[in-house]
Amino acid sequence: QVQLVESGGGLVQAGGSLRVSCAVSGSGFIFRISVLGWYRQVPGKQRELVAQITSDGSANYADSVKGRFTISRDNAKNMVYLQMNSLKPDDTAVYYCNKFPARYAWGQGTQVTVSS
Repeated sequence: QVQLVESGGGLVQAGGSLRVSCAVSGSGFIFRISVLGWYRQVPGKQRELVAQITSDGSANYADSVKGRFTISRDNAKNMVYLQMNSLKPDDTAVYYCNKFPARYAWGQGTQVTVSS
């Protein structure tokens, strides 16, 4: 069973920065070869993919965050990160990590709130 634990969210003013983290543990999941993703969801809307990163560190981003967010990973620690800069109120959401495509049960997520 794989566990996904997100952390690092909070309240920040528009233009500010946050880094959210995700710890991955459990059996049946070979972290270092997996494509990982950060997703976000706001109430009443579908969860959306924000960024993904391959095993060799190649990343892709949703157009809405391109140039502002950076996804990274630490294969030695089974951690994946999302550095978020120049935050906007539209970035307010609960942020989740998972494989890409999503496969495992979702964690609790971490709330990011950007005030205007």
